[in-house]
Amino acid sequence: MNISILVFGSDKFVAKLPDQILNATAFSLEVIADFHQAISQIQISPPDVIFVQASLDRSIELCSWLKNQSQLSWLYCILFEDRSYQLAAKNKQDLGGEWEMTATALRQGADAYIWHLSDEIIDNRPASLAAHHQVILAQLSVGLRKAQKYRELMRTNDLLSAIALADSLTEISNRRAMEWDLPRQIKKARTQGMPLSLIILDIDYFKKVNDTYGHLVGDRLLQLLSYRLRHNLRSKDTPFRYGGEEFVVVLTNTTGEEAMIVADRLNRIVAEQPFAINEEVVIPITISLGVASLQADDDGKGYSLLNRADQCLLNAKALGRNQAVSWEYSHSPHLKVVS
Repeated sequence: MNISILVFGSDKFVAKLPDQILNATAFSLEVIADFHQAISQIQISPPDVIFVQASLDRSIELCSWLKNQSQLSWLYCILFEDRSYQLAAKNKQDLGGEWEMTATALRQGADAYIWHLSDEIIDNRPASLAAHHQVILAQLSVGLRKAQKYRELMRTNDLLSAIALADSLTEISNRRAMEWDLPRQIKKARTQGMPLSLIILDIDYFKKVNDTYGHLVGDRLLQLLSYRLRHNLRSKDTPFRYGGEEFVVVLTNTTGEEAMIVADRLNRIVAEQPFAINEEVVIPITISLGVASLQADDDGKGYSLLNRADQCLLNAKALGRNQAVSWEYSHSPHLKVVS
């Protein structure tokens, strides 16, 4: 595990940290003394643990900011109290006053609060310095355990997400993945002013395949079709298994006219070469396709876009199957079909 520590503090503050931190090759230590630079660095490359020097300008504000960042909730923030007036107050107060000061620091956003040693104690009481360093190292260990658990959780979540969003039969993305990705693509297209199109397709007379050869052959046909689709799309096109024998292809930065070219090619590469299930069974199939492009009044989830493509798919079937129909064309005065 590559351990990353960000120090929001001065060079003099860093020099007082334990040698086990300063000289260890296992730690990646970065020192920043500017508030805005620290914020930027944390957002770009979050560390595992952050040390904050309380006497540095805006240090408490940094702790409070971290506390309000839900996406950084795992980051362990250790506040080192070295403000002279706080140290003087601590020496004059009873234990209850010290606890109140600690509670205030924790409420302000720190995960741990360590009283820094004065130069006098560091110079004259080496035993106190050693004990102080042990406290720092112990708190660092707490922060690193938290970071390790977070990383393990993220790896587990990534694996579960990949499983949840993949179709187990065809190994392409499933309907849930499409329902997550399509709104993102719509938002991106609108933000960047790019076109977006979509194809819905399914296998013509697929029920006849299942009735004639059985469902295992039908499943194998879906696998082979998915493979052929995947390897005949552009890199920017994303196929999804929508359900049963129905598939959706999301075409980013693609106009309606370009989408029809893609649909026509898919229709052709499926129809021209039969699918070899095994050495004895070879099945010729065709597909029907519906094409639609994003319009200004479409909803952000993609329901209206999907509905238009689905209506075109029904039109393609009504016209005899084995063809692609575009919404833009089919709602012109004369129905136009690419086949």
